Amino acid sequence: MKQSRIVTALASAGAVILLAGVGGVAPAQAASPDAWAAAPINVAQPANVSQDNAKRKALAYLSISGFSRTGLIKQLMFEGFSRADATYGTDATHANWNKQAARKAQQYLDLSGFSRSGLIAQLKFEGFTTAQATYGAKAVGL
Repeated sequence: MKQSRIVTALASAGAVILLAGVGGVAPAQAASPDAWAAAPINVAQPANVSQDNAKRKALAYLSISGFSRTGLIKQLMFEGFSRADATYGTDATHANWNKQAARKAQQYLDLSGFSRSGLIAQLKFEGFTTAQATYGAKAVGL
């Protein structure tokens, strides 16, 4: 049915769909505007419990230390989350990975001295991209 494909397309796009004519009342047969009362249905998929827990754990880790995206995914997997849930949880934090690189760079400098190239190499080892690692080094003055 054409209408079903439209609803499916909208649903997959995360749209909020308004259903009208509930109860089989056709537009021409509607006795009043109330017969077309719209009922909003949010078709966006909510996170499941495991995904929600992965996000909560990811946020907890980000609250105590700087992490790269790949480093945080690996940490969540070490905690027992599946790769899919760890990835979901990490991405659901909407972290700014440049800021995380700068934070991690500062944490390293607080522990030891680093050259610019050494710090960038260490940040890349932690899973930051070259651009993120370079941003982190520059943010701490190297």
